[in-house]
Amino acid sequence: MGFSTIAIHAGNEPDQATGAVSVPIYQTSTYAQEALGKHKGFEYARTQNPTRLALEKNIAALEGAPFGFAFASGMSATDAVLKLVKAGDHVIVGNNTYGGSFRLFSKILSNYGIEFDYVDTSDATNVECAFKPNTRMVFVETPTNPIMNVTDLQAVSDIAHASGARVVCDNTFMSPYLQQPLEFGVDIIVHSTTKYLNGHSDSIGGFVALKNEEDAEWIRFVQNGIGAILSPFDSFLVLRGTKTLAVRMEAHDKNGRAVAAFLDEHPKVERVYYPGLQSHAQHALASRQQKGFGGMVAFETGSLENAKRVLESVKLCTLAESLGGVESLISHPATMTHASVPTEKRAQLGITDGLVRISVGIEDVEDIIEDLDQALG
Repeated sequence: MGFSTIAIHAGNEPDQATGAVSVPIYQTSTYAQEALGKHKGFEYARTQNPTRLALEKNIAALEGAPFGFAFASGMSATDAVLKLVKAGDHVIVGNNTYGGSFRLFSKILSNYGIEFDYVDTSDATNVECAFKPNTRMVFVETPTNPIMNVTDLQAVSDIAHASGARVVCDNTFMSPYLQQPLEFGVDIIVHSTTKYLNGHSDSIGGFVALKNEEDAEWIRFVQNGIGAILSPFDSFLVLRGTKTLAVRMEAHDKNGRAVAAFLDEHPKVERVYYPGLQSHAQHALASRQQKGFGGMVAFETGSLENAKRVLESVKLCTLAESLGGVESLISHPATMTHASVPTEKRAQLGITDGLVRISVGIEDVEDIIEDLDQALG
């Protein structure tokens, strides 16, 4: 079946009790049992919930994964995946990882004996050189947030698997519509469902998709044991969102290309970060690995003063954290999404005080461009 068909129908069987076409919100904490040890597949809502199960089937199918688990946030999903490593293990991480992931790794998990090294994964040689005898995992984002570097997933997967390590890919920026990491050898995918999968800026959630059954059983155990589960209502909202994922991502991609092209020609913009531009160093790789380039664009204004002027002058675009909603959101990575990254590290990565990131929405693109033009002016 095609992607849109899967998005609409996977996990979305009509309700057996009523025939409801939309999966109901099973807002319950527990389930009546017919007798000791005899129930209808559901015992306690932390362990199982029909609405959450429908979503888990849906997103797993979209990623082409046999197993999937929904979490309370993207960070709780990432934390669960890191439970696959233990004290004494080494993890290689992309150096331009999301600020929240960096905070989790460097400020929390490193206190429990897990060793992290941060490298530029856009060059697979860097990954190979960073391997140690105790390396057990490689964690990448592609494209990265917010500099939009692209990692060759197949090359990194081949390197990692040769040493017996897992590869984890944060696929939030692309969504399964524009990129399917499992096709390139990746073992585990994480998502912030808050973003494109939900698509309407009204839910917080996370997801883990896997292809290895043993790893999946451990993630299932962690999900239940820790209890960072996605609520029935949030599961319902994300399941609503994935039904239109294909048409929304097509619109985000079309608008993203147009906005990037506009910014690339604007005299007040010093540089644009967008893999869809021919000038992007990894444009060819992105074209092979992705179905499109998406709606995430970053651009350099030259100074904090310039960035502040743009951010406070937009009228249609909304100054806010997050991304992936139908509305255009604009942000300042240095003080918002990547504020937890040390100043010197941000400088090395190119996350300057003048950098602005925009999550291009699906409004009429002429209106988005007009708003950015007047703000830059």
